Amino acid sequence: MSETVDILLTVNGTQRSANVEPRKTLADVLRDDLELTGTHVGCEHGVCGACTVLIDGEAARSCLTFAVQVRGSEIVTIEGLAEDGEMNPLQQAMQASHGFQCGFCTPGFLMQITALMNENPKPSEPEIREALSGNVCRCTGYQSIVAGVLRATGQSPISDSTHQE
Repeated sequence: MSETVDILLTVNGTQRSANVEPRKTLADVLRDDLELTGTHVGCEHGVCGACTVLIDGEAARSCLTFAVQVRGSEIVTIEGLAEDGEMNPLQQAMQASHGFQCGFCTPGFLMQITALMNENPKPSEPEIREALSGNVCRCTGYQSIVAGVLRATGQSPISDSTHQE
């Protein structure tokens, strides 16, 4: 039997504790121990971005982070984005832009975009695409996702340069 460690985290503004094996990932602690299943685990190699959360305000892959590494940190998951039970402006903009189809990648994208918007409230289209380059969506062509980010930041949605009027 492996040794366990007590950890204390602030998750979505609430102090939470767990007793975990040192090798347990933050994604597994969030999902299994804290029952916050909005953080999705896709590739388990940090490639797809589905497990992205904010750790002390920075986007991070929770499948690559051991929970013991972030003791005392502030973690924000997809469940922490809603305000008083209502979708926040980013979530609303993504819905209005039909940003996602199946929804599996949605939490990771929204957390990555949140980190981007915290750093740069009005990112350009190239900055948005760069920030999202580490997140994989297998359903869309990314246009609607980028349009949703632009909508959320109060900028005009991108136009399809292949469409001629």
